[in-house]
Amino acid sequence: MQSKEFFEALKALEQEKNIKQEFFIEALEAGLTAAYKKIYGEAKRAKVKLNPEKNTIKIYSYKTVVENVEDQEKEISLADAKNIKKSYKIGDEVLQEENSKDFGRVPSSTVKHVILQKLKEASRAQEHSQLSSKEGQIISVQLMRYEKNSGNYFFNMGGMEVECVLNEKELIPGERLVISNYVKVYVKKIIDTPRGVQIIASRRHPNFVKRLFESEIPEMQSGEIYVYSVSREAGYRTKIAVATDVKGLDVVGACVGQKGMRLLPIMKEINGEKIDIIPYDSEPTTFISNALSPASTEFVKIDEANKSALAIVPDDKLSLAIGKDGLNVRLAAKLTNWKIDVKSVSQFNGDDTENNSNEVNSSVVDNDYDDLFGDIEE
Repeated sequence: MQSKEFFEALKALEQEKNIKQEFFIEALEAGLTAAYKKIYGEAKRAKVKLNPEKNTIKIYSYKTVVENVEDQEKEISLADAKNIKKSYKIGDEVLQEENSKDFGRVPSSTVKHVILQKLKEASRAQEHSQLSSKEGQIISVQLMRYEKNSGNYFFNMGGMEVECVLNEKELIPGERLVISNYVKVYVKKIIDTPRGVQIIASRRHPNFVKRLFESEIPEMQSGEIYVYSVSREAGYRTKIAVATDVKGLDVVGACVGQKGMRLLPIMKEINGEKIDIIPYDSEPTTFISNALSPASTEFVKIDEANKSALAIVPDDKLSLAIGKDGLNVRLAAKLTNWKIDVKSVSQFNGDDTENNSNEVNSSVVDNDYDDLFGDIEE
């Protein structure tokens, strides 16, 4: 059956939906096949083939070539098949063209249902494909609504039929979002749901700060400086270890910028959260010492077998090295991926029994970012 108008409409649909014509043809073939079977029953196996080059629609019934026929509607013997075409062998399908006029009896509702379902699947696949490159990146989205029961914020994706969702637990502590405002969020993952493609976003993830640095620091965009690791307690403090293969390049100075001009926009985006920029060093003792910044250390002893370290700090720097509620040493441990104990010089020498309770073992930490090092790209 020829239908030039049908295929012209198909081309128009391709342009409108931005989905390749081949997919529509596949969907239509499935829909028309399902509809044809409704007329003749499942017993009759059929295929519909569309040829846009010739503007033709053809229906084929088919049978599988077998040694012994058990189902006359679905099978044909090898001997009978060879009478049709000598090259047929067991397992082949023998097609026979049917009268295409029977399309007048095809239930349009069945065709429509199958095509719409296929179209929905195609739209989702296309959206997922377009968004896959955004996973692990920062995007700017417009806040549309907040659901109090779920604690979810929903954002507009610029005309795409995609949900961007950020749970209130993924906000920076203390911040408030305003409806209609644009917000930068980190794309944690992209998932398929019964309602369509959904972006799961965060503003408290450590990589949110990492991507902010990469967007603000030209040397990171050029590859001269890269982020080695990040540890973060959102709303309080972030430690970010940066490294370079360029000899003589001041990585900390490059990240801070003249008069802090590069760092200030990042801090503003995370509501003034403190940031320690740590120069990475392949020597663990140096890296651990750097990570305990802003506190200075006298020396660091490491146990390679247990990947643990003991940092000795001046007596007057013990509180600074540990941080409030152990925050500084905890973040240093996450940043370096070493267990870190901190002692003052007096404690190490056994001269200060009164303050021995200040000793901190960083291996006793919360599990919020146990998977952090799997998320950081070098």
